[in-house]
Amino acid sequence: MSKIRRCQRIFILSLLSLSVVAPLVFVSHRLNLLTPLGRREFLEELYRAAYRTDTLKLNAVEQEDAEELDEPNQVVYTEKDFVSTIGYDSENNHDSKESRNAGYRGAALEINGFNQHGKEDQGTQQNELSFMSQVRNIHDSQRLLEKNIEVTTKKVQEIKDQLNLAKAYLKIAPSSSNLRLRDLERLSREMELLVGEATHDSDLSMSALQKMRHMEASLSKVYRAFPDCSNMAAKLNTMKRQVEEQVRSQRHQATYLVHLAARTAPKGIHCLSMQLTAEYFALRPEERKLPNENNIHRPELYHYAVFSDNVLACAAVVNSTISSAKEQRKLVFHVLTKSLNLPAISMWFLINPPGNATVHVQSIDNFEWLSKDNSFLESNSSDPRYTSELNYLRFYLPDIFPALNKVLLFDHDVVVQQDLSALWNMDMKGNVIGAVGTCQEGKIPFHRIDMFLNFSDPLIGKRFDINACTWAFGMNLFDLQRWRRHNLTAVYHNYLQMGLSSVGSLPLGWLTFYNKTELLNRQWHILGLGYSSDVDRNEIERAAVIHYDGLRKPWLDIAMGRYKSFWTKYVNYDNHFLQRCNLQA
Repeated sequence: MSKIRRCQRIFILSLLSLSVVAPLVFVSHRLNLLTPLGRREFLEELYRAAYRTDTLKLNAVEQEDAEELDEPNQVVYTEKDFVSTIGYDSENNHDSKESRNAGYRGAALEINGFNQHGKEDQGTQQNELSFMSQVRNIHDSQRLLEKNIEVTTKKVQEIKDQLNLAKAYLKIAPSSSNLRLRDLERLSREMELLVGEATHDSDLSMSALQKMRHMEASLSKVYRAFPDCSNMAAKLNTMKRQVEEQVRSQRHQATYLVHLAARTAPKGIHCLSMQLTAEYFALRPEERKLPNENNIHRPELYHYAVFSDNVLACAAVVNSTISSAKEQRKLVFHVLTKSLNLPAISMWFLINPPGNATVHVQSIDNFEWLSKDNSFLESNSSDPRYTSELNYLRFYLPDIFPALNKVLLFDHDVVVQQDLSALWNMDMKGNVIGAVGTCQEGKIPFHRIDMFLNFSDPLIGKRFDINACTWAFGMNLFDLQRWRRHNLTAVYHNYLQMGLSSVGSLPLGWLTFYNKTELLNRQWHILGLGYSSDVDRNEIERAAVIHYDGLRKPWLDIAMGRYKSFWTKYVNYDNHFLQRCNLQA
């Protein structure tokens, strides 16, 4: 009988042992099968399940909103202890809340046998239970730390607000006018020194907190000394008007200086003209002739016209066109200038021959018919760029080139980047001029004709569409045969007689060639490099011709640096004349 009882006891004890050991074996086996991430999730689930059971036991008695009750904290860490435990630096950490949570879990896993690479050391059941306890403690400490962080910069921000308010009061009235303001100014200086670059309340000294209370009292006194809001507002408005007037004055002065710089020839270019002129007159008359003069009257060649009194500008136009051309022998350049500048420009191309191309330089003083028409002097502009005869020569191209059928007219502030031979073979569709339109939305420039002409004038309102698009000067192909057929020079003179000379040469051009313009693809001619900083660099690089229209020409000190290199690469700064006159890129 006793033997049977002994067997029963052994069986019961075996069952009890199995009920204890089996869960441990199951947990250990599952941990071994899981990945490091899976182990972490499993342990956290185990932790939550364990404490959810405890909570249910504690809340066996029905309570209102029991789910919202916080569990009692077993361990409470101070911020200092917490930082030293897991190495979290609240001053230097700028991560999000989620990344901080990941850091806490990672630190806890490291404590309990997991390294940063997910490797698990040999642990026991006691370590696993310890892990769950520490995870719970870390979560509790995290909530406490987040609450502390919310208030850790409260005092610092209050001090900064006080300093800003003090500066506002000191701006309204000079500190010398009031004893309280003098005290406020002194306290402001002291507070700025004490606060320094503090970002947390823990960075503040006790003296800074004391000064903060003194500053609050001083601000209260100053506020009582200036209770009249209307007077304060009046003073602020006066200060605002004074600042606005200073800004307007500075802008006016800057605009005047920019216009003055644009109208004045730089010292280096003036020096270059004088040096070249002296060299030109040192030559014998037979040495002053440029080669290939027989090409200037051949209509089958590609004829380019440039009207300029600037040596470097002419050089850049000619050099860039030649370097981009596929057939240099077909290129003929007609440079028209005033008699004063003819020796310098001629000498430049004598010492810098254009290769297989032809250059012809002539003076406009040789055109007797031009001296009879001085309508350009009636312009109301004081800028010599717009009152110069060179600016109005475009309306007399058939008279200047009687033997030619087509001419491509360049402004002297352009650079040619691609071969232009396709323009000479294009179909003009019966039009007189080929040009790029300037009315494309979002592009530079955006010009409609009503921006330049007064359509309330019946002479203009009846003849032209107010929504008509303008087109760009600077690179224009002219069919001189059709020009002569339509007698457009006479049309130009009619507009002058109607009193439209004051509008300027550009609007006169749009009126003269109205409905006789063939619009070209925009890539043929890009504008804005002399006044806009928003021209797309990709468009500049793809363009056949780029134009520095505006005041900031590439040879001036006020040129836009981001665009200047497109022009300077076509000027030979190694030339001894340029070096002698200190002209540099």
